[in-house]
Amino acid sequence: MADEVSRLKARLLEKENELDVLKNKLAQLEKNGTPFIELNDKVTTLTPLGSKALSNQDIVRYSRQLLLPELGVRGQQNLSQSSVLVVGCGGLGCPLALYLAAAGIGRLGLLDYDEVELSNLHRQVLHREESQGQAKALSAATAVNRLNSTIECVPYHLQLSSKNALPLIQQYDIVADCSDNVPTRYLVNDACVISGKPLVSASALRMEGQLTVYNYHGGPCYRCLYPVPPPAETVTNCSDGGVLGVVPGIMGCLQALEVIKIASGQGSSCGQQLVMFDALDTRFRSIRLRPRQPGCAVCGENPSVTQLLDYEALCGSAATDKCRRLNLLSKDQRITVQEYKAILDSATSHLLLDVRPPVEVDICQLPSSLNIPLTGLQRGNGDHIQLLKESIRRTKGQMSGDGLLPVYVICKLGNDSQKAVQLLEKMDDITVKDICGGLMAWSQKIDLTFPQY
Repeated sequence: MADEVSRLKARLLEKENELDVLKNKLAQLEKNGTPFIELNDKVTTLTPLGSKALSNQDIVRYSRQLLLPELGVRGQQNLSQSSVLVVGCGGLGCPLALYLAAAGIGRLGLLDYDEVELSNLHRQVLHREESQGQAKALSAATAVNRLNSTIECVPYHLQLSSKNALPLIQQYDIVADCSDNVPTRYLVNDACVISGKPLVSASALRMEGQLTVYNYHGGPCYRCLYPVPPPAETVTNCSDGGVLGVVPGIMGCLQALEVIKIASGQGSSCGQQLVMFDALDTRFRSIRLRPRQPGCAVCGENPSVTQLLDYEALCGSAATDKCRRLNLLSKDQRITVQEYKAILDSATSHLLLDVRPPVEVDICQLPSSLNIPLTGLQRGNGDHIQLLKESIRRTKGQMSGDGLLPVYVICKLGNDSQKAVQLLEKMDDITVKDICGGLMAWSQKIDLTFPQY
């Protein structure tokens, strides 16, 4: 106990010291007329960056890149006079912000609505264990300023929206989209087109990544390639599908490369190229994109989108990278985890069907559950269907009487289980219901020792 108290006191002292440093930094920057922290929806007007000669300290700091003929003194000065807004301080935004700060970008805006969680740390390398619960924008800004205190860093702890996107984006020279949801991608694209800003965009999922530059030197925008948002239920994010931490790291570094090339005056070669990265084969390939489309709704010859919209309504999903919640079934087709716990305690004969992929079942599972992945049910996999029918027959044989066998379906969050119920309702001899909230609800409301992932 004494050791734990001492450790907590040491952490508290460290936090107090960090807070004092931030307060001093804030006071100094406010004295100079430049805001340091943005923690609300009000977007402050920033002072334009001025030109200045490289100091001796600058020459020492950036000497290795100053020696490059492609950059040189002129390119470094261009960097110091450029501003970049990073939308999302997660797996992509962390390495991007780190390398932009290291390269000497003049102003770095860091925007994120979220707070640091333990599950972020395997890929969001600016944050620390001690940052849990802290605003990601502020955590990232603190780390960036430790690396290079000579640049101006402006954290925005807010949700980018149709109300604040234009006045914010118009103050920056380049925008980097590091978001992980479809509504934000459309919002950022439209705001960049309307504001005339180049957009360096990347994504990463599982073992793959993609990168391109939109609205650059007459090239296409995001809507030119994706005029209609995909159905919300077909979109997978890192919370659902997973990602190897180094993959967004690689893609974020590539984003930083393109931003630096644009800001320094070298120009990007990705204005009409989609760069694809396959981490399994450690292979890159590029696909030439179609040019800007004359009929594009936002950048075409007669645009129909001239002001920002309700992008959550447009895409049918929330502007967040959190796991989405589907509502596909009626109330009488679902039960709560508390109700299922009562069924377990009563020892009523039933079948518990876990429809998660095997890789998730390896992480955790409820005892006596039968694992048949949703994909197996959707594809009518013969082996899976046969296993399910045999399990139903065997469990039904343990029942007293000839009633229908209750089948309860569970997954991680209660999304895939609803889809499975819709498929299984066609089967004879069973009644089927979904368990609301899935295993994560079980871990939060029934068994606090059950793993969360």
